[in-house]
Order: sequence, then C-alpha cells, then structure tokens
Amino acid sequence: MSLKKHIPNIVTLLNLFCGSIAVIFAVYNNFVAAAIFVFLGIFFDFFDGLLARKLNVQSPLGIQLDSLADMVTSGLVPGVVMFKLLSIAVDTPYFIESSDVWTSSMHWTGFKISWIPLIGLLIPLASAYRLAKFNVDEDQKSYFKGLPTPANALLIISLPLIMEFQNSDLMNATIVNKWFLIGMTLVSCYLLNSHIKLFALKFKNFGFKDNAVRYVFLILTMVLLVLLHFAAIPIIILSYIILSLISESLMKK
Repeated sequence: MSLKKHIPNIVTLLNLFCGSIAVIFAVYNNFVAAAIFVFLGIFFDFFDGLLARKLNVQSPLGIQLDSLADMVTSGLVPGVVMFKLLSIAVDTPYFIESSDVWTSSMHWTGFKISWIPLIGLLIPLASAYRLAKFNVDEDQKSYFKGLPTPANALLIISLPLIMEFQNSDLMNATIVNKWFLIGMTLVSCYLLNSHIKLFALKFKNFGFKDNAVRYVFLILTMVLLVLLHFAAIPIIILSYIILSLISESLMKK
C-alpha cells in the first residue's frame, strides 16, 4: 500500500521534471524542444489523476503537488515563451556584455531590458491565481470554471510552432506583432480566470448521449489537426469554449 499511494505523485513529479526542462529550452529560444517537454508534462498531468482514481489513493498532498507541477509546466513555460516572443517582436535582445558575468549579473551592468516583454509574465501570475482558486473550489468536479492551465499552455506554445512549421508569411507576421501578442496575453489571462463553464474530458461511461459534446470535440480536434497541423490549436481552444457555451445553454433549457 505504501508504494502504491506514491505512484501518482511520482507521475506528477515527472510532469514537473518535464516542465523544468521546458523552461530551460524556452529561455534559450529552443521553442520546439520546449513544446515537446510541455506535451510530455501535460501527458503525465493527465495520467496522475487517472492513476490516483484507479488506485483509489487520492490525497490532499497529491492535489497540491499537481498544482505546483502545473504551475511550472503550464504556467511558467507559456509565460517565458510569451516573454521571448514579445522580446523578438520589439527587437530587444536580453544579454550581458561584460566578461565578468557574476559582477554584471549582480549589478545589472550591460543588461538591456524593455518593459513590453514583461507583459508576457502576466501569464504565470494568472495561472497561479487560477490554480489556487481551483484547489479551494469544490464545485469543479465535472466541469472547469475558466480555461484549464494545460489548455492555455498549448495555446501559447502553439504560436512559435506555427512560425516554425506552417511556413506562412502572414501567420508569422501576425505572431511577431507586439499588439497581437499583448492582446493574446490579456485574453489568455482573462480566460484562465473567467467564470465560463467548460466541460471536462472525463468519461464516466462511453455512451454517446452522456458524452455527445466530448465526442464531437474529439472528432473535431482530430480533423483540425490533420488539416491545419499546429495552426489548428488556437482554433481547437476556441471550439472548446464555443462547444462548452452551447452545451451549457442546452443544459439550462
């Protein structure tokens, strides 16, 4: 029993490990590698809760540990990515010119900084607030209130992937526009802490009637990914919100 109860926590720590590696890659502008480790982290994040339920070893410790891991993988990483994208958009390199790295780091000598990229760090702040609210909100069992941090992380991390793989001058020009990125950051922070009820991808059974919106969403997701590749991710997130609003409206009727 003692070993079994730690299995979900180990999976959660793998999420945190992947998120920590993703931070390092994002800092060095390797967004593709950062995205890979974010995807892995979100994969572990999905299975830690599933394992805890299957093994019947849910615990308050696991809940807190899960949020701490999410804060890095799905909160800090997208914040760093947005910070770096905004740095590119305003053409502000962040570097230290002196050979005495320790002295320069401590005294900020030769460190060039612009306030605009710092706007991207609102994402970790909004993510932390969202995760804290989730931990104390007992209503969010069968649905989410506001966009989950993993979905938001996928939304933000998709931007450099679109630039890398879609080969579209229009998309690239849009993504490196500072006003687009600032707007995306503010929308992201709002969605994270909005009161919009979004359905959870948890299947209590596999009947179509009880899970119609989930099946429609999954089919739509697969079709969009095949057709649009990484450019599909923002559309998938938007579809998730729209389908949730429709589902909520139908339930009220």
